[in-house]
Amino acid sequence: MRFDWRAISGPALTAVVAVAAFVIDRFIVAVPNPAPLFVCIVALASSVSGITSGLVCAIIAVASSALFFLGHRAMPGYDASDIARMLMLAATAAGTALITGLLRQKWIDAFAADQEHHATAARLAAALDQVDIGIVLLDADTRAEFINRAFRDTFALSDAQADSKPPFIALMYHGRDTGAYELPEEELSAFIAERIAMMRAGDSTPINLNLADGQVLRFSCTALPDGGRMLSYTPVTDLVRHTDDPAKADEVRAQRTGRERHPARLLRAAE
Repeated sequence: MRFDWRAISGPALTAVVAVAAFVIDRFIVAVPNPAPLFVCIVALASSVSGITSGLVCAIIAVASSALFFLGHRAMPGYDASDIARMLMLAATAAGTALITGLLRQKWIDAFAADQEHHATAARLAAALDQVDIGIVLLDADTRAEFINRAFRDTFALSDAQADSKPPFIALMYHGRDTGAYELPEEELSAFIAERIAMMRAGDSTPINLNLADGQVLRFSCTALPDGGRMLSYTPVTDLVRHTDDPAKADEVRAQRTGRERHPARLLRAAE
């Protein structure tokens, strides 16, 4: 049988304080009514182990106060003021035990729900890392809260860069700097500006992105209820490349010849 020290710690502390008050009051020096201290102990017990422990402390506190009041009277018995004070203590201690215990339970439930939420989010992130579709989740300020493995690999984005929550514009410029897009230099600025405008507007019209390595990704943007965006990059190379004009492809490659010497491109080629 497991010993639950939390459940008995509150009642034990209440009893110790009561005995100490009696001993000090009787043999050392007169002490004031310890009722406020009892209420604090009730709150502590309820916050540590729940309502039951707090109510047990309240019962001990009321019984101890009754004996304490009796010891301070010249005549046996209680007068109306003593009874009123004990009733007030009983109501205060019981109310403190109930309120603190309910708040504790609410906090425990909220913590459990938060843990479950984080576990679900972790499982979802792990699942999204297994798909071949690039996924980027942006917050309301267009910063990337999540970037899955497919996007990182496709655009040569390091884990440090992805985990730093870069803004969407930084991701676009990263693709430009690494020579990811199959576009001439003079068209890249307009291309990036158009993609950013579509993202900010929440435009869900899918568009195809031709990459320098021959891949074609279908980009789509979904506006989320919290003001964020979900961006998806679906590989559609096999569906699109067979319709490309070979002459146009040769022209684009010729225009990009000067960019092939870009350090980032050389690094990627070496890998």
